[in-house]
Amino acid sequence: MKRLFSILAIAGIMAFGTVNANAYTVKATTTVATTFQNVDEEPAEEASFTQVVKDRFIEGGPFFMGIVLLCLILGLAIAIERIIYLNLATTNTKKLTQNVEDALQSGGIDAAKEVCRNTKGPVASIFYQGLDRANEDIDAAEKAVVAYGGVQMGQLEKNVSWISLFIALAPMLGFMGTVLGMIEAFDKIEAAGDMNPSLVAGGIKIALLTTVFGLIVAIILQIFYNYIIAKIDSIVNDMEDASITLMDLLVRHKK
Repeated sequence: MKRLFSILAIAGIMAFGTVNANAYTVKATTTVATTFQNVDEEPAEEASFTQVVKDRFIEGGPFFMGIVLLCLILGLAIAIERIIYLNLATTNTKKLTQNVEDALQSGGIDAAKEVCRNTKGPVASIFYQGLDRANEDIDAAEKAVVAYGGVQMGQLEKNVSWISLFIALAPMLGFMGTVLGMIEAFDKIEAAGDMNPSLVAGGIKIALLTTVFGLIVAIILQIFYNYIIAKIDSIVNDMEDASITLMDLLVRHKK
């Protein structure tokens, strides 16, 4: 529930910022146009990259552009939440293993469990589950480590599939907007009975903008997705290595 609230909060902040930016852009454009309406024309300054992107986005139409923007906001919200969670879940495995080994030698299983209890992260949780079954036998401890490792892996990968969905959805929505725009352009040609380029050029241009922004959203989210997957793989490798090390420690402790 807390993660869902965090995702919705991040998405709301990003959406609010985007709406305010677009509103400010429209207001500033209107003010400038009114001020210089009756003044001699002067050479216009070259627009910045962000301003061009905003203008193109508004020009692309509210419906499909809005859906593509929603995919970006939700995808980034989930990606940021996952990145924060994964960074907090990262543990210094070597230091934890050394502390557990020292605790086993000095205070036994209970002392080692206390070390794991005071350490955050999936590796410490797996260590705790293995140590909790250590009084039974090594096989029970190993089964507990494997089972709880699968649970922790599921926690690491939680909501990541939604990012991949938005990566696929954004360009498809863009393509759909382009196809519908092309159909509308050909309807105009059919109604006019004449192949006049100026009649359909504007409509085709606007239709293609949805594809461009859909691809941009997919590229941005793909970068975050690859980073998250690499981070998850790194943590999982640490979990597997730490699990083997824990079993070795328990075998030595039994002796």
